[in-house]
Amino acid sequence: MPGFIVIIPARFASTRLPGKPLIDLAGKSMIQRVYEQATASSATTVYVATDSVQVAEAVSAFGGNVLMTSAEHGSGSERLAECVDLLELAPEDCVVNVQGDEPMLPPGLIDDVAAVLLHDERTQMSTLATPISTQAEFENPNAVKVVLDGEGRALYFSRAPIPFRRDGAAPADGAAYGLRHLGIYGYRASFLREYVNWTRTEIEDVEALEQLRALWHGARIRVDVTHQTLGPGIDTQADVDHVLQLLKQPSGVPSE
Repeated sequence: MPGFIVIIPARFASTRLPGKPLIDLAGKSMIQRVYEQATASSATTVYVATDSVQVAEAVSAFGGNVLMTSAEHGSGSERLAECVDLLELAPEDCVVNVQGDEPMLPPGLIDDVAAVLLHDERTQMSTLATPISTQAEFENPNAVKVVLDGEGRALYFSRAPIPFRRDGAAPADGAAYGLRHLGIYGYRASFLREYVNWTRTEIEDVEALEQLRALWHGARIRVDVTHQTLGPGIDTQADVDHVLQLLKQPSGVPSE
């Protein structure tokens, strides 16, 4: 696979879980576990992008690469756009955005989202989705849904259950309710430089989904469908407890 880099945005401040990147997960900080999963992918280099001295020091302590960025960014994509300039990336260079609260992310998914860009030079932004198998997940506002066009590009992302079934009937046996978006993105450096100059949009703020800014401004987002998942992310103390239980299992953190 041709080269790409991974950047992990990491903020120390969190309304629900302050200091989240440095939470201890069975002897390693969360940011270290995310970093290690990312380095197990095919990425040529992995960076943590942060505005926190504490996070930067923790990453340096385990031998990771750090980029210090502004504290004014409103999204991970905006933080990555600053990194593109700090690293002086060429327009065609490919960057994968790995969220800093996914300590059990399978490295293969990083390769998958990068491959979409690397194998199609017309694609400027890529992401992944997986079939939804239950009504509860379909109706869960924390599970972001996506609807695609005939060429596998995103039509819309929403926290609402889309596509809505007017007759209320459940899907046929074996069919999915819809597609759940997996929050991992690939970008070309040139796209990130454009994105950061676009104005925020009402739908982006209403849904609290930064990718809607790209759609509103006419960008095309290619979505590949996978049957893997990101693994449990961490937003609350209950999520921390769940991950700790998984780490105690013999298999530990997944490698695929």
